[in-house]
Amino acid sequence: MKHSKTHIYFVPGLAASSKIFEHLQLPEDKFELHYLEWLIPLTDKESIEDYAERMANLVTENNPVLVGVSFGGIMVQEMSKFLKTKKVIIISSVKTSNEFPKRLKLIQKTRAYKLFPTKKISNFEEFSVYAFGNFAEKRVKLYKEYLSVRNETYLTWAIYNVLNWLQDKPLENCTHIHGTEDHVFPIKHIDNCISIENGTHIMILNKAKSISKIITELF
Repeated sequence: MKHSKTHIYFVPGLAASSKIFEHLQLPEDKFELHYLEWLIPLTDKESIEDYAERMANLVTENNPVLVGVSFGGIMVQEMSKFLKTKKVIIISSVKTSNEFPKRLKLIQKTRAYKLFPTKKISNFEEFSVYAFGNFAEKRVKLYKEYLSVRNETYLTWAIYNVLNWLQDKPLENCTHIHGTEDHVFPIKHIDNCISIENGTHIMILNKAKSISKIITELF
């Protein structure tokens, strides 16, 4: 008896392209892979719910698996509210706003993100160092080749929505994969995850083999 493949839709991190998933290796006989790119928000005030619904409209297969990295993890959770999904998998992300570290909560509370010059931004390194500290500088040098979304409206919208996400309870059908050395979302604030030893916030690039194994074994 021939079994149908599981369709997986991938959403990358903030400002990133789907190229970040290029190192994943999943069995071709089991999975059909689909890569989504970020849409440009209609305005920088578009609600995350309306945006997620537009992203969900890009999913054409029934009962899919959604996989998102970092802000993409937040997005696939929002998208799942408009779809009947087989599973939601988030990587290097958060399941609720309670899992944010104090640094990001402070940026949100003081609205310091409003000072960030999205009109002048030439690359994402500036925001990473601004929001996450100097430690991000070395990591982002590796990551920057995967960051392709420079649109001012998108950046303003995305920075606001990653810091002002209001999810208070985890989704029931969500599997969380997280690195023990993630300094953007430290694992000490994360509940109920599958941990990857020495995985950083960009482990989708350098721990792809481990992540691929976990995703395959989930099914």
